[in-house]
Amino acid sequence: MTNKMKTLVGLCLLLSSVCIAQSPVNGFMKKSGEGSVVLSYSKESYSKVFLVPNEVDGVPIFNDVSISSVSFFGEIGISDNFNIVLNVPYIRSEGNASEAVLDNNGFENERKGIQDLKVYAKYRLYTLNFDKSSLDFIGAAGIETPLGNYNADEGLQSIIAIGNRATTYNAMGIATFKLQSGFFTTGQLGYSFRNNEVPNALISELKIGYATSKFYVDAFVANQLSDDSGVDILGEGFTGFFPATRVNYTRIGLNAFYPITKELGFTAGTNAYISGRNLGKATGFYGGAVYSF
Repeated sequence: MTNKMKTLVGLCLLLSSVCIAQSPVNGFMKKSGEGSVVLSYSKESYSKVFLVPNEVDGVPIFNDVSISSVSFFGEIGISDNFNIVLNVPYIRSEGNASEAVLDNNGFENERKGIQDLKVYAKYRLYTLNFDKSSLDFIGAAGIETPLGNYNADEGLQSIIAIGNRATTYNAMGIATFKLQSGFFTTGQLGYSFRNNEVPNALISELKIGYATSKFYVDAFVANQLSDDSGVDILGEGFTGFFPATRVNYTRIGLNAFYPITKELGFTAGTNAYISGRNLGKATGFYGGAVYSF
């Protein structure tokens, strides 16, 4: 893979990390002193909910929900083998409850604000070089902690909360296989430790893509499997505190990138939950601009 293609792939994987429910880190490394910053907008919506045991039409109280986000994302190479990643999103969550329902329950159709600060470090542990390909092994760890003054304990109003107000510690291993032709695949597996009664979870992601000097595309599948210490919405042990629910999901999507200049490019993608537990059956899209230095 040429240096230009390596730069493009690394840049695009950074961009695709912006997309909701994808991993906050990717399987490519920035060189020492190099970095990228991304400003992105994303939106997803749902009118069906994955409950247990059945999928349900209509969101309780709010009928349907849309979530939009403006996010700042950055990655910088401290060295060729050590990178720092930062992400801060501003989120707006909006329901569609009638005025009568809102008045009778004292609810509102909107919650918005800065969500969580996410800081990650990743280190390339080892590289195997072959004739026309390479395989990188990377370790990553990070913390996600509430930055905004949002609330996650408002009973049914919390259906449209912008977060679970938990501090999360994530650790994961990543493997990335790259061919000189431009094809690549990256997989990661990790574990997420969470407070505020939010169940811990096993997290994974698989991504397959292709990059040329002027175009990039990838397809991904991301999964979360929460510990069985969590409860199901409306199930035994549920008290109305939504962060304590057991949230599982499988989500698929596509990402694409087109560079305008060496420093500036644009990205877009789409994604959808295809199965889950205690969450909305959402579909969404994102777009963003990136500056690389």
